[in-house]
Order: sequence, then structure tokens, then C-alpha cells
Amino acid sequence: MITSFSRLQISIPESIPYSPRFPLPSQQRFRFRFGLYLRFPAQRKSLDQMEWMNRLGIGCFATNRSKREVKTEIDSGGEDFFDAAAMESSEKPDHLVIMVNGIIGSSADWKYAAEQFVKKFPDKVLVHRSESNSATLTFDGVDKMGERLANEVVSVIKHRNGLRKISFVAHSLGGLVARYAIGKLYEQPGEIAGLEPINFITFATPHLGSRGHRQFPILCGLPFLERKASETAHLAAGRTGKHLFLVDKDDGKPPLLIRMATDSDDLKFISALHAFKRRVAYANVNFDYMVGWRTSSIRRPNELPEPNLLATDPSYPHIVYVEQGNVDNGSCQSTSTVVTTDESNDLEEEMLHGLGQLSWERVDVSFHNSKQRYAAHSTIQVKTYWLHSDGKDVVFHMMDHFCL
Repeated sequence: MITSFSRLQISIPESIPYSPRFPLPSQQRFRFRFGLYLRFPAQRKSLDQMEWMNRLGIGCFATNRSKREVKTEIDSGGEDFFDAAAMESSEKPDHLVIMVNGIIGSSADWKYAAEQFVKKFPDKVLVHRSESNSATLTFDGVDKMGERLANEVVSVIKHRNGLRKISFVAHSLGGLVARYAIGKLYEQPGEIAGLEPINFITFATPHLGSRGHRQFPILCGLPFLERKASETAHLAAGRTGKHLFLVDKDDGKPPLLIRMATDSDDLKFISALHAFKRRVAYANVNFDYMVGWRTSSIRRPNELPEPNLLATDPSYPHIVYVEQGNVDNGSCQSTSTVVTTDESNDLEEEMLHGLGQLSWERVDVSFHNSKQRYAAHSTIQVKTYWLHSDGKDVVFHMMDHFCL
């Protein structure tokens, strides 16, 4: 098939730059075969050639557009994320944000959130993604992991000058590890590793453990399975399993999570938490098969919001309920009412009583309309962007309310 060309006319913008290497034709129109016309301007505008190349971003004349660069460095066994220009300036970021992974996780789990943090607060924060407890090291127990994290934090602070503040952002088991670590790092008067504590934020963390009462949802709340899980947890997750199911009895002491809800002679767990200006618990309402709603939001059954009270915030489509805490660190007196019926309830109530001495901001999350809802435990932190990207509004909510 032969296509016939009629008059095809192309107009070149009048502001096209002039180049002596490619002179314009003397005529205003230049005709090619097939009736193709190129129309050139009769007069050249006043902008010189270099200015046009700057505007178009061509070659060595391109304008250096100040696009901020997020840089990564290996530091103290983990990875530091920071704005390259800010770190070279006279006023370096003074707020250290420690990000802690969950069970069988790694520093890569917080990659997306770390990058967004630095982009939002390039001159304010240095983000350190912890790597001291990754993969199977997360089976060693909350205490050993907490000690490793504490040592890692101290090492980071020694290598970075000018730090004045510190915050923790932790996912799942990492929240318990961070709570143990701050107990080790707590110093009078109210400092963490010599820095001012600001935010302590957890995502889907089993603060009350995983024992019974649908705290480990994959067991469907069946009493037989929950009993068996408590008996065999150490076979699957080592000492960590014992700690999560409250069956550890080291030297005849109460379970570790019970001790972490109080201050002891050597470790001031509650005092360390109290030192932070904010304590925030993000919790999945549903579709989290690893950590139940109550344990991650530190609530009793009757304290959970009623389903008809859940409302979607258009700015954050997966944030369905926010319970504001008192962030002025007022009285530490507990208002808990202790009601117990069995040993499991006794242990849980003891933790609720201890943690209830502090004010918590509780943020409830639901991915019930998301295609990624069945991976809610990972989606809430955007563990892998292409798999869990629906959780990015939760990450933005955390950053938008972050106290600098």
C-alpha cells in the first residue's frame, strides 16, 4: 500500500537557539521532498545559546538542580541513611532514629521508611537501620538481642558527632528488643545513651506476648492449639519463643516480659519508656496472623474500639482509629483495674498494669480493602515495596506526627 503525502507542515518554536555549527536556512521555509515543510523563525530571540542550553538541561551547560541525595553507609553492623549535603554542612542532623527489624528480619525491612524519613527531614535526622539481630539471630531471646542492639546504638553514637536526640522505630519482635535495649541504655536524669529520648514507636509488636486469647491469630483462638504452641514454641523460635509465650523461668525469675513491665534493680524498663516524649503503638485490626490486635495495641478486650466507631481518614486510608495519648509525661500512676481468672490472665494483667502506667498513642490500622491485606503484618511497615506498598500511608502518618 502506498501512502500519499499531502502538505505536512511542522512549525519550529520561535525560541529555538541558534548555533553556528547548524546555521538556519536563509529562507523562512525549507522544503523537503514529499511536500514536507519546515518553518523557521525569521528573527532570533534575545536569549543566548548558553541560557537555552541551561534551561533545557543539555550537556555541560545543564543547570545543577539541587536534588538531594540520600546516602547509605555501613556503620556498627547496621546501615546509616542520611542526606549527603546535610552531613557535609556545618549543622549536621542531630536526631538519631534507630530502626529495628522483627523476627527473621533484617535492616532491609526498613529500607523504604528510612529513605522517606531522610527525604522528609534531610537536615534533621540520621537514620540507622539496625543489623545486629537479623535472620536466625532473632531466635536468641529478647534479652540477648536487646543487649546486642544496645551495644550497636552506643557504637553508632560514638562514631557520629553532634547527636543530641534519639528515637526508636521498631517492627514486631523488634519492639520488645528495643524496649529491652533502652532499659540497658537508660541513664539518669532521663537520658538514653546520653541523648534526649523523643519518640518510641512500634508497629505490630506483641507487647503482651503471644500466649493465648488470640494473641497469635494464626492459631484461630483454639485453646488446644494455643496450649501446644506454648509448649513447643522453643522448638520453632528458640529462647525467643519461650519469651513470647511467657514460659521462660530463668533462675526461678518471672517471665522476661513480666519483668520488662516494671523497673528492677539493674534495669529500669518503665523509667526508660517514661523518658520518651511520645510512645506510639501501631496495630493491625485484622488480617495480621502473627500478632493480635490487643497485644500490639496494649489493650484489654473491653478497651478495643467498637467496630462501628472505626472511621477512615481520607488522608491516610488505612488508619481507621486513633487514640491520642497524653504526651506531656504527667503522672505515672496506673488507673488499671485488675481482674483475673486464670494464670494467663494474671500474667497479661500484670503487663497491662505496668505498661498502663504510661500514656500511649494507639493507632489502629486495617487493610481490609487492600489486595495486600493477607500480608498485613509486613504491609504495615512496607517491608518490600512491590509487595507491601499499600502500607505507605501508615509510614507517612508516622512521619507526619513524628516529634523532632
